[in-house]
Amino acid sequence: MSSCELVNLVSMLSCLIVENYTDEEISVLAAVFTQLGDSLATILANNTLLDSKSKSEDDSPP
Repeated sequence: MSSCELVNLVSMLSCLIVENYTDEEISVLAAVFTQLGDSLATILANNTLLDSKSKSEDDSPP
């Protein structure tokens, strides 16, 4: 999927959500998706840190 296709998909999903849920439900969904994105970013950052530590330990002399 190209970047433009992805942006269009997300926009379409946003419109469908707005048309079918109350403002209160949308507010909760927005918070959930924000937390999901933050959690994924935290996991990726931690994995990168652990990988770099592991590689530096592998490169150090015995």
